[in-house]
Amino acid sequence: MIRLKVLTTGATGFVGKALLSELIAQNFSVSAAVRDDAAIISNGVRKITVGDLTKVSDWRPALQSIDVVIHVAGRAHVMNDNIADPLAAFREVNTEVTLLLAKQAAEMGVKRFVFVSSVKVNGEMTKPNRPFKPDDGLIPNDPYGLSKYEAERGLLALAKEMGMEIVIIRPPLVYGPGVRANFASMMTWVNKNIPLPFGAIYNQRSLVALDNLVSFIIHCIDHPKAANEVFLISDGEDVSTTQLLKKVAKAFDKKSLLIPVPVSVMTLAAKLVGKADVANRLFGSLQIDSSKAYDLLGWKPVITMDEQLKKIAEAE
Repeated sequence: MIRLKVLTTGATGFVGKALLSELIAQNFSVSAAVRDDAAIISNGVRKITVGDLTKVSDWRPALQSIDVVIHVAGRAHVMNDNIADPLAAFREVNTEVTLLLAKQAAEMGVKRFVFVSSVKVNGEMTKPNRPFKPDDGLIPNDPYGLSKYEAERGLLALAKEMGMEIVIIRPPLVYGPGVRANFASMMTWVNKNIPLPFGAIYNQRSLVALDNLVSFIIHCIDHPKAANEVFLISDGEDVSTTQLLKKVAKAFDKKSLLIPVPVSVMTLAAKLVGKADVANRLFGSLQIDSSKAYDLLGWKPVITMDEQLKKIAEAE
């Protein structure tokens, strides 16, 4: 039996692909807004070609008879961004496109709009034993985080004005089969048995497995208590960089070759070569409190970190 009619964006991305597959498996009627006709998406999904998101002025044809929109698409956080005005570029996609889509969704009678935001809305780092919470005072530190924050504020205002339900989800780093960027580089180092100077890092970082994020997004589609709420979501098992590397090595059946170099030495070296931001991610802490998702919605992680890392290894 078909449940609800769902429109997703970002269908060809890392999260979007996994989300589409699970939506179909759970008997939702799924439409996907894609950039071009050549996009390859899951069987059973209705493909709607909309072109460049920043040039779409009328979303209404794609929103016909849709119950819920899940908005995953966005301009991702870019390392070493050389664009002249990064904030304007992020705002164009992450703020303006989001709010136009949401406004037209409300006008078309869509019941709920689920927005995949980012923990960067809360900030970049946490102090010991002080994890981020959904209702913290927010201090976005970079253009990406600010663009997501502004989208969130606009969506919540729209909910009050037009009555459409809004759900905001702020994940930390997402990992799973197909992960790219820094996480993929880390796996490559470990898989090649490259000795790494990361054997004595005692930070704590929250991550979220792709399977867990997809599970939570779907949980929020029709749960009545999710309406107009903000959630931080993670696996619920925080790890240090050292612990994470050991877990990756175990998943790939490799020996972890971690040299215990003092963090102070590596931090100084990183600053000297202009990589202080990289040092913050490797050595700093970023913890989130997911208890609201557990307590309010009764959601629980569907996979452990070790299990998700093993799935990544098996997919390589």
